[in-house]
Amino acid sequence: MFQSTQELMHAMTEPSPALLQSIKQLKGDLMVLGAGGKIGPTMAIKAKRALQAVGSEAKVYAVSLFDYDDAPEMMRQAGVEVIEADLSDCEQLNRLPEAENIIYMIGKKFGTAGHEGDTWHVNVILPYLVAQRFPNARIVAFSTGNTYGMAPLSSGGFCETDAPKPIGEYAQTCLGRERILERCSRQNNTPMLMFRLNYSIDMRYGVLYDIAKAIQEGQPVDVSQGVFNCIWQGEVCEYAIRSLLLTAVPPEKLNVSSPESFSIRWAAKELGERLGKEPVFAGEEVGSSLFLNCQKMVHLLGRPQVGVLEMMDMVVEWIKNGGETIDAPTHFETINGVF
Repeated sequence: MFQSTQELMHAMTEPSPALLQSIKQLKGDLMVLGAGGKIGPTMAIKAKRALQAVGSEAKVYAVSLFDYDDAPEMMRQAGVEVIEADLSDCEQLNRLPEAENIIYMIGKKFGTAGHEGDTWHVNVILPYLVAQRFPNARIVAFSTGNTYGMAPLSSGGFCETDAPKPIGEYAQTCLGRERILERCSRQNNTPMLMFRLNYSIDMRYGVLYDIAKAIQEGQPVDVSQGVFNCIWQGEVCEYAIRSLLLTAVPPEKLNVSSPESFSIRWAAKELGERLGKEPVFAGEEVGSSLFLNCQKMVHLLGRPQVGVLEMMDMVVEWIKNGGETIDAPTHFETINGVF
C-alpha cells in the first residue's frame, strides 16, 4: 500500500510495456489541455516518463489555469513544460506552441445548475476554438458516459454504437462538445477520438472513496443509481495516451472504464466489511443506471490490470491512515442530470 501522495503519483505514472510500445509510434510533441485537474498531472507526467523511457526528446506541455497549487511544480520536476493559460482568450490560445498530439481534458460539470451558459461556453464553444487552432493534430477528447443517459440494468451497459440520450444540460453540453468536434474533424481532416469515461478513481477521490467515506461517517449511501463502472486513474492515463494511435476521421468513440459493472449496494457492503461498519442505505434502485459496456476498449487496448477489490483495499487503507484527499465528490447517485 502507498504511504504518501508522492508514492501514489510515482506508481500511477509508471509507464507499462504496452504504453512504451505505443509511445514509440507517436511522432512529435504532446500537449495536455486542461492539465490542472484531478487527472491532468498524472497524464502529463506519465506521458513524459514514457517518452524518456524510449529515448524520445519530444516535449510534453501541460496547459491549464491549475486547480491545485502543487500541480505545476510537480509536473515541472518531471520534465513537463507547464503553461498557465486561459484558452477562452483567443490571444492566449494562439500563443500556445504547436503540438502534433493533443489530449483535451477541459470541461465543466459541477455548478452547471444556475450557470448553464458558462457550461455551454466551456463544453461546446471552447472545443471549437481549440479544434480550429490545431487542425493538424491528433486529438483525444475526454467525454463522458453521461452523453448516453440511463440504460436498463439488464442491458449490459451502453455501447459506442448506441444513440445518445443525454439527461440534463451538463450531459447535453457534453454531447454538444462531441458534435462540434466531429464537425471540425470532418471539416479539417483532423483525426480524433471521443474518450467516454466513467468513473476514474484513485485513493483520494472517486465513487469508491465517496461510498467508503459515507460509511465511515455513518451517512447513508444512495443506491438510486443502481450500478456503476470505475477504473484506476493510472490506467485512464495510459489508455488516453495510447488512444492517440486510434484517432480517425470521423472521430472514433471509445467507452473507458471497468469491463464489469458493479452494484452500488454490493460495493457498499464490501467497503463496509473492510471498514468494520455496516452501511446505511437510502433510496431504491430505479431499474436503470448510467453504466458502460467497455468490451471495445478491452479488444483494442487490453483489460485494466487493477481490479475493483484491489481498488477497494487501497481506498479503505488510505482513508484509515488519514491520507490526503481531493475535494471532488462524484455525485454518482445523481439520476436527474442536474449538477
